[in-house]
Amino acid sequence: MTNHKKSGGQVQQIRSLILKWLITSLAIFAAIYLVPGIHFSGPGWQLGVIAAIFSVVNLLLRPVLLLITCPMIVLTLGLFSVAINALMLIITANVAVYLGIAYSIDSFTTAFIGALVISFTSLVLNMLAGEGGVQVNVHRE
Repeated sequence: MTNHKKSGGQVQQIRSLILKWLITSLAIFAAIYLVPGIHFSGPGWQLGVIAAIFSVVNLLLRPVLLLITCPMIVLTLGLFSVAINALMLIITANVAVYLGIAYSIDSFTTAFIGALVISFTSLVLNMLAGEGGVQVNVHRE
């Protein structure tokens, strides 16, 4: 493999990472806008910091929590994974406040609804961006 092909793959990975970060930022913004009880105050760039924190928290803690709660996830047909997403959102808010960002969530119920909004918004934006697992091919005959 040539260096050109390697660098092209790295550029694609960086592009994909930035796109996912932007989508997460927009999804968190949607949750802040739509869900009463999720509060943010500050410059817009801090939403990007919150999205980065959310991504890191999900990267580090989500796999462990999914493994530990696997029986609950199976029993609830996957619904419990939304509760895990809500917990990730609460942890993100606590880390953001620690870093001096005015981002808070009033209750677990609010976080649960916010997690649903973030999941749905991310799904739609990922599909629109072509990053989702769904592909549609139209063939004319």
